[in-house]
Amino acid sequence: MTGNDADAAHPALPDPPPGGESREELLRGVHARLLPLDALPAEAVRSMRYARVVADGLVFAYALDLPTMVRSLTDDDVERAGAEALGQAAYENLMRVPAEHDEVRTEGGARLHSVYGDSFFVASKALYLAQVAPQVTGEPLPRAGALVAVPSRHNLVFHPIADGSVVDALNSLAAYALGAYEDGSGPLSPRVYWWHRGSLTSLTVIDHETRTFSLQPPAPLLSLMKGLVRLDSAGRIATRTAAQAPSAAELNRNTAELLSRTAEDPSSLPDAFASAVALAHARCADDPRAALLPTWDAWATAVQLGSALFTGAGPQECRLGEDVVRHLPALPATPPADARAWLDALYLCVVCRQWDRVARLCQVPMDRLREDDTVDEYVLHWIDALRAYFTRRPFDDVVENLTATMRTSTPQEATHAPTDFVNSVDYQPAALFHRVIARDHETFAKALAEALTEHTTYWGDSPAPRARVALGPLAMASLAYDHDFPVPDNHRLLPANLLNRRRIEDIP
Repeated sequence: MTGNDADAAHPALPDPPPGGESREELLRGVHARLLPLDALPAEAVRSMRYARVVADGLVFAYALDLPTMVRSLTDDDVERAGAEALGQAAYENLMRVPAEHDEVRTEGGARLHSVYGDSFFVASKALYLAQVAPQVTGEPLPRAGALVAVPSRHNLVFHPIADGSVVDALNSLAAYALGAYEDGSGPLSPRVYWWHRGSLTSLTVIDHETRTFSLQPPAPLLSLMKGLVRLDSAGRIATRTAAQAPSAAELNRNTAELLSRTAEDPSSLPDAFASAVALAHARCADDPRAALLPTWDAWATAVQLGSALFTGAGPQECRLGEDVVRHLPALPATPPADARAWLDALYLCVVCRQWDRVARLCQVPMDRLREDDTVDEYVLHWIDALRAYFTRRPFDDVVENLTATMRTSTPQEATHAPTDFVNSVDYQPAALFHRVIARDHETFAKALAEALTEHTTYWGDSPAPRARVALGPLAMASLAYDHDFPVPDNHRLLPANLLNRRRIEDIP
């Protein structure tokens, strides 16, 4: 295909006749380029057999940037320059194309990166997004990849898939891509794509008969998105939601309201438990040693609700301060397929030394927790290691599941949770547990110090409730304390009066 692009802006220098360029001229001016599939006439297809479809609606080809025109290269051009040398030159020339970069925040808080410029080749940088993203953002792409839109040849917009804002980003990109495609010069594609491990997969489905558009992410991306949304809503990653974390007073009111609702409708119990967990963490912002009664009430209520969520409960009284008491009726045992909520419930029970409740939680069928498709496999192995330990199954079962936890938490295996979250938060309790069951006091102390450092590094200055207490390490430190390990009781992430049992009281 010869492409005399109308909006080219080059000095008026003579061009060599098409096909008459020397090998050196081809290598000097060639660029990798994305073209719309429906823009290729039949004669171009026959002369460009090297070109390939790289995603729905997009074709990869080579284009020669000449002083007064841009033309697509033919098979003869490729043969004359040499395929390997031409490919390398096309990549290097494309990466040198100048472009501007802006970071845009959507109303929902998602972060979009817009790369734009006058060159016809800016959008083609999407072919090498793994190299482009660090250039413009200073950060590598997450292992989950990125959402990408290339509505015109002058514009590339992408969103790194790192947290629960991916849902808002997808909707915002879909609206933007369609509008920019219809309004911009040099239209390329109205679709949103998923860039993952070097490939582009269309998430937009176009019904040409009705001229309607819909978003249909593939199963692997849907699973990733569900896992990240779960992490976000639980406050475990520093997103816009975490940056606007509610105060302890707000959480207290919200938890009280949800408890009242649960008394009428048990389906509100999961939300009440999540709110109580956040409240328990938030109380420790002003009371890091957990010395005050409202702090204990919050932790005790979280224990009650987590246990009830998975194992049912008889009628009970939940306190959120002297003036706030909520009475719950008997609740049936209808455990949800929520592996992370189960871990929260268990950690809380261990910290508060509720061994009967721990035993009941370990009776929740593992098959039910495995129905949770929002978590990586390592989470399920970790749960089974804890169940094996607390139900006194053969020690080999504990070791086997703990080993599987370590094996499946590597970047190659874990695909749902962000790598930094896995390493800094999720994996740390398993590393500590390993030292507890090995009765290795010295190494446990080092591992605990590392876990607390990782927690601090991960959360930074986020005001999110989860930043206030390292819940998993606190549970393992409580277990170690009860086995006569020397455990420091002066760290702000380990509420001392919970760790050393001084604040522990009876829980209804």
